[in-house]
Amino acid sequence: MEFSKIIAVTGKPGLFEVISQTKTGIIVKSLADGKRFPITSTHNMSLLENIAIFTYEEEVPLLTIFKTIFEKEEGKTAMSHKESGAKLTAYFSEILPNFDQERVYTSNIKKVLQWYNALITYEFDFLNAKLSTEENTDNV
Repeated sequence: MEFSKIIAVTGKPGLFEVISQTKTGIIVKSLADGKRFPITSTHNMSLLENIAIFTYEEEVPLLTIFKTIFEKEEGKTAMSHKESGAKLTAYFSEILPNFDQERVYTSNIKKVLQWYNALITYEFDFLNAKLSTEENTDNV
């Protein structure tokens, strides 16, 4: 499973892997149960690879944050996204100390932890995962 093919779809729980493209949208497979179904252009979707977290200096790609959590937790699940806002913010400060607290909301932190824990459940390989831009530079 490539990180560049994992998406989140607004209104649908869990994460999905892009399988193929159609004339009107894409075919995805749920990482939770393996079911395949079409996603049309009327759905809002986000490639996890395109998501970044604001810091005071730059934007940090989500995969970098996932890898930091993976190292901190030694390959195990992180704290639950259902914890209090104060606990979530404190935990996230350990992961990304200079995150922009005015532009990164508790709901964003909850999503990051929820997605990370889901990927751990689906046995995603964080050690070998790369952003597609990293893959392109390796081949040059």
